[in-house]
Parts: sequence; structure tokens; C-alpha cells
Amino acid sequence: MPSIDLYSIAKWLEPLAWIAGLIIAGLVAGLLVHLVIWQSVRRISKKTRTILDDSFYRRWRRPTRYVFVILAIYILLPVVAGNLPQDFIGATDAILVALLIATIAWSLVKLAYILEEAVLDYFRMDVKDNLRARQVHTQVRIIRRFAVALTVIVAVAVLFMSYEQFRELGMGILASAGIAGIIIGLAAQRTLGSLLAGIQIAITQPIRLDDVVIVEGEWGRIEEITLTYVVIRIWDLRRLIVPINYFLEKPYQNWTRVSADILGTVFIYTDYTVPIDAIRKKLTRILHDTEDWDGKVDVLQVTNANERTVEVRALMSAADSSTAWNLRCHVREELIKFFQENYPDSLPKTRVALAGSPGAASDHQKA
Repeated sequence: MPSIDLYSIAKWLEPLAWIAGLIIAGLVAGLLVHLVIWQSVRRISKKTRTILDDSFYRRWRRPTRYVFVILAIYILLPVVAGNLPQDFIGATDAILVALLIATIAWSLVKLAYILEEAVLDYFRMDVKDNLRARQVHTQVRIIRRFAVALTVIVAVAVLFMSYEQFRELGMGILASAGIAGIIIGLAAQRTLGSLLAGIQIAITQPIRLDDVVIVEGEWGRIEEITLTYVVIRIWDLRRLIVPINYFLEKPYQNWTRVSADILGTVFIYTDYTVPIDAIRKKLTRILHDTEDWDGKVDVLQVTNANERTVEVRALMSAADSSTAWNLRCHVREELIKFFQENYPDSLPKTRVALAGSPGAASDHQKA
């Protein structure tokens, strides 16, 4: 029966014991430091009413836990290096560096979301005059997407540059693939143009979130702005997806570019016998009896006249386009009922002069 060499087994298990001790010590040290720091943050967040520290605690606590643990193991690695094989130390160091870069990048991405949440909470969209808030929301969301993409790209680049063999391989590929690089550059030209267009829109803001626009004949609101496309929520709840370059290259209507308030019009076509002053007074009474009118504009004018009818335009104002639409429908219905009940003879008519009739007095009116 073969004898068991306990000394050989002990020598084989010794590195594993040091590795286990390293991991346990790193976990304990990292989690302890993490606990102390975040308990302090939690106590501070309970004493303040700002959302920033609450968001920090909710979003950043988890990724930083891994950062502290990996950093603690990386710091403690030289302490046990003399008891571990050199090959193992090199491999462990490389793995820890890669994990540290990944977790730091994750933490920075979460930080971008934290700052976005804090800024968007300060500039509320659920207020009556939200023009400034829509400007900030548009800029912050596009900047956050750009920052996240940039963080990921830089993290991947740093990760590859951390390994000599991959850095040399990458330089060799770049040096020998000039033609491929030109082809890729040409293929990516449109994508890069879209990215630059998204950044330009974030800065100049021809459109903002919740703007009311008419694009391709469709009325809707800007629901989402990304670096490459814009989502428009149409009035019937369909979504119109438009490339972001569209808003720099083609004309469109923006009803809330300067302010949300807007003028609404109602056209009524009547006979020449219509009493204009009575309609003007009725329009004023209608507007004063509805909450949709903002009290600024109340105008009734005769804007056109032809051989058959008179065109009467009622002009009114509302706080936003949705309210203006409801106000226009209400005014139109009330004016029609007013004509039907009080001046039915002033509705449009077709006049026909009968041949051989003696004078204009015999003109017959045919409804």
C-alpha cells in the first residue's frame, strides 16, 4: 500500500491557504471600510431633504462595494507574495487590475445616472411653465448617454493597454490595416455624423423633451431624444421615429420653442346678414365661462368674404397646445349652437335670381 506524503500535500495546500487567506482578508477589510463609509452616508442622507445623497446611497453603494474589496485584495497581495509562486502572482495581479478597471468604470457609469437624477429632480417637468426644465432635461439626458458611452470606450481602451501583448497586437493591426481603417471610417461616417448631430442638438436645442412639433405632417410631442434618433409621441399614441439629423437638415414646426402658450383659431362661415357684434359678445362670454382660456387673447374678425359667405375668425389663447385644442373645439361647438338657436337665417345660403322676375325684390333665396 503506497504511503501518503503529508509533507508534499502540505506544500501543495500552502499556496491555496495563502490565497484563501488573501481573499478572506480582502473581503473583510474592503467590506468593513465600505460599511463604515456608507453608514455615514446613510446617516447624512436621513438628515437632508435633497435627493442627491439618497441617490448616492441607492445607486453607488453596490458598485463601490466591489471596488473596495478588489482594491483591498490588490493592496494585500504584496504582503503574501513571498508565499506564492511568481506565475500565480503575475496572473492574479493582471486579473485584479482588469476587475478594478471594470468596477471603477461601472461606478462612473452609475455616477452619471446619479448626477442626472439629481439635476432632473431639481428641474421638475410637472409644473405649469416647464420650458427651462425641458431645456435642462434634454441637455442632461444626451450628455449622460455620451458620458456613459465615453466611459465604456475609455475603460475598454485602458483594459487593453494594461497588457503588453494586447497593446502590441493592437498597434500591429492598426499599422497593417490602413485600407480596412479607411473602409471602416467611411462606413462609420454617417454614425459619427448622427452622434455629432445629437451633441449639437443638446447644445443649441432646436427641440427639447415634451416640445410640441409637427413633423412629416404629424402633430405630437418629443418623447425621447437619443444620440441617433428622436421619438415623437403622436396625438393618437403612435410613435414616430425620426433620425436626429432630420432636425438639422429639414424644416419642421415647433409650437413650444419659446413658450408653451399658443393661439388657437376657429373659422365660421356665415351669410352676409350675420350680426358681427353679437358673435363677438358671445365669443367673449364663451371664453370667460371656460377654464381652458388663459385670459390673454379674445378677438373676433371678419377675415374674408366671397360671393356666397363671410369668413369669421375667432382668435383665442391657451396655456399649451393640448388646452388650445380643447378650447377650439369648445368654442366651435358653442358658436354653432348659438347660430342654430338665435340666427338660423344667417347660415350660408345660395341666392338664385329667377329669370323674368320683376326687380331685385323678387330674388328668391334658396337655402
